[in-house]
Amino acid sequence: MNQIPSQAEICEQFGSLFDPPGEDEQLGIALSTLSQVPLNALRHPAENGTCGWYVWGGELSDHPDFFQPLHVHHLVEQAPSIVPYLALAPGWRVLLAPGHVDVWYDPALLAV
Repeated sequence: MNQIPSQAEICEQFGSLFDPPGEDEQLGIALSTLSQVPLNALRHPAENGTCGWYVWGGELSDHPDFFQPLHVHHLVEQAPSIVPYLALAPGWRVLLAPGHVDVWYDPALLAV
């Protein structure tokens, strides 16, 4: 039986502080790309009511309308596979593809 690890277990596994976003905080998501692979997520420091997470499928675009705001609690419906990783602290990246999971710390995400 395949169990989904908890957010705390994911943080422990990768050595991240446990820093879950609030359910009413917002993140940036590229809704029109979520059917593409891989599924990508990265977390910048929180600011202005956002939790710092950005989620997209496939290739990242620099188009100004690429990301739309979404409350964290809606991510369960839109991209449930990324939910176990949401408590990773700012500076972490996630890449999910069929049969592949890559999670790494990227200090460049913390640069101003």
